[in-house]
Amino acid sequence: MQYHALSLARHGRGVTLLGYLQTKPHSDVLGNGNIRIVAISDLRPLQVGPKIFQYVVKVIAQAMQLLYTMLKIDQPSYVLLQNPPGLPSIAVAWVVCLVWRSKLIIDWHNYGYTIMSLIHGRNHLLVQIAKWFVWYEKLFGRLSDYNFCVTNAMKEDLWEKCSIKAVTLYDKPASYFKETPLELQHRLYMKLAKVYEPFKAQYVTESVNSSAERSAFTEMDDKNGCVIKTKGRPALLISSTSWTEDEDFSVLLKALEDYEQYINDGVKLPSLVCVITGSADLGVCLHKSSSGLDLPMKVVDMFGCCLPVCAIHFECLHELVKHNENGLIFRDSNELAEQLKMLFLEFPTLEGKLHNFRRNLRASKQLRWDESWDQTVLPLLRQNE
Repeated sequence: MQYHALSLARHGRGVTLLGYLQTKPHSDVLGNGNIRIVAISDLRPLQVGPKIFQYVVKVIAQAMQLLYTMLKIDQPSYVLLQNPPGLPSIAVAWVVCLVWRSKLIIDWHNYGYTIMSLIHGRNHLLVQIAKWFVWYEKLFGRLSDYNFCVTNAMKEDLWEKCSIKAVTLYDKPASYFKETPLELQHRLYMKLAKVYEPFKAQYVTESVNSSAERSAFTEMDDKNGCVIKTKGRPALLISSTSWTEDEDFSVLLKALEDYEQYINDGVKLPSLVCVITGSADLGVCLHKSSSGLDLPMKVVDMFGCCLPVCAIHFECLHELVKHNENGLIFRDSNELAEQLKMLFLEFPTLEGKLHNFRRNLRASKQLRWDESWDQTVLPLLRQNE
């Protein structure tokens, strides 16, 4: 939603951004004079009575709070909201649009009950009730003026199951997701080496310049400031996901254990350093879509940095990750371990598929968010002016 707000502001439109302030908005949002932030209080549920009663009370309180807040702002031309969460926000937004004679736009990322199932489990009473409330999402999806969704799979699902006509607006990386220059990588590694042991120079097995400033991954000639990657460097692995259960992360842990066994068996493989950074050699994504209809934003950002990925399989992942073209798709820890072995064999002397994947990502000239938004959303807004 912050991306939407920035895109609207970039075209000179005034934006009122409503939401919780549990985390700090992006600095570009905070510094944009066309964007006004209106905070909504995160209402804590009553600790009285059964869970279902607490949830109902919270939904009612949220609806009243949201309705009051939205009716206080200046009259908008459009109300754009993301679903989920849609209860009670979709109904409230629809009522506000009736009052203001505004157009309602819904940006579909999933269904409410599938997200709740990640937290409570599929058989939980709240999830079953939320599943029954799919009619609520269907109703207001049909009543809205426009609908966007994040995959073609969701577009088809919305039409087949809900008779909702939507336009696919893929998540795209912002312009600041890009490959990190080697000099900046070196500065990062040297900073991290002061705190974290794996980044220190003792991990280097071979050096070109004995007087160079070194990290485990790079070294800088102290005379001319030239930075190179060390020949004996470990591999940098970035792992990201939106897991909610321990078994999701255990897939990666088990694969790393199998990878270490390959090393113990004498296979020539580098040690792996797991870290969250834009300077990695490989990304591993453990995101599993609750509905099978959305895509991992984390992979989108990795691709923005031309970073190849290994991603766990689900139904529509092929719309983003092209197996053996920009990354690999695995189904379990054993398959991931085999992929790590194959990708890092003889690393960093021979980077093989890793190099090919990165080259393909560079050559793809993928759209950035601003370009995609201008092609998909902007024409829709202009035709209604």
